[in-house]
Amino acid sequence: MSNPINDLIRKKGWCVADGATGSNFFGRGLEAGYPPELWCVERPEEVLWLHGEFLKAGADLILTNSFGANAPRLKLHKSQDRVQEINKAAAELAREAVRRFADSSGHEGIIAGSMGPTGELFAPMGDLSYEQAVSCFSEQADALAEGGVDVLWIETMSAKEEVAAAAEAAKTTGLPVAATLTFDTARRSMMGVTPTEYAAFAREIGLDLMGSNCGIGPAELMDSTVELMSAEAGLPIIAKGNCGIPQYIDGEIHFHGSPELMAEYALYARDAGATVIGGCCGTTPEHLAAMVDALNSTPPRPLDSKSMSGALGPAWPDLPASGAPSGGRRGRRRAA
Repeated sequence: MSNPINDLIRKKGWCVADGATGSNFFGRGLEAGYPPELWCVERPEEVLWLHGEFLKAGADLILTNSFGANAPRLKLHKSQDRVQEINKAAAELAREAVRRFADSSGHEGIIAGSMGPTGELFAPMGDLSYEQAVSCFSEQADALAEGGVDVLWIETMSAKEEVAAAAEAAKTTGLPVAATLTFDTARRSMMGVTPTEYAAFAREIGLDLMGSNCGIGPAELMDSTVELMSAEAGLPIIAKGNCGIPQYIDGEIHFHGSPELMAEYALYARDAGATVIGGCCGTTPEHLAAMVDALNSTPPRPLDSKSMSGALGPAWPDLPASGAPSGGRRGRRRAA
């Protein structure tokens, strides 16, 4: 099976993934609570604009605007019967953006089909069965593959069962499969999974790439990345961190990470061994351009943990040294 991400890593040493989706649409008119995935059919020019801006900023890989385009999530907006339409449109828009950029620059981007969580709890804690989850993800994966993605990209997950269901569905397309967990709760995912446990699980179910995304801020993302690398699962590692620590101000989530901070984070992610490096919530094309410039202009270095803590801030400052919960921050939210 051809894997364009691995091919690029072998050639270049790393792959730069794009940044945020939803938070970049807020300034273009997206209202809080409205699903950005519907813009694939309602305002496709805005989706093309964002893909194009990330490609111009230097992204090697862009994610489709399909994070929440599974039936349970779309049901919240009475659009559960539009899964195939929205996901295919998302993939086709990304493909068109890559084509346009290739025509003007000669650089061919990679398209990853974004698949986020259903938002439902698995039985016995909830009503979702494993078989139902596989069915939901299959509908999404098939449409993304039909629309022309190169890789299927499962992201912002918290439960191993949901990763397994999404991966099972994604593998039927014959495309490479990547999956990231969000470690946002006292060094674990919201469902209690540690990076070490996830690394072993990712290898067990045969993922092609694995890693972490979203969560709190770059320092916490790097803490997870270092632990994933230490597990030595033998898989390429993805690091896709938020643009600073999210803050709730005047009823809205704000991210205050500077381009300089994100450039530092990108370098430390590469130093730690991550080979797919990008941004998550709050990361704009300006931030990504700074990350790309830093990666291109700074030679790879051994990881200096003390220097990293000074640049990014301490990870999990409210936890005791043992890592046990002690009222620490919690930032579980939808990728934006």
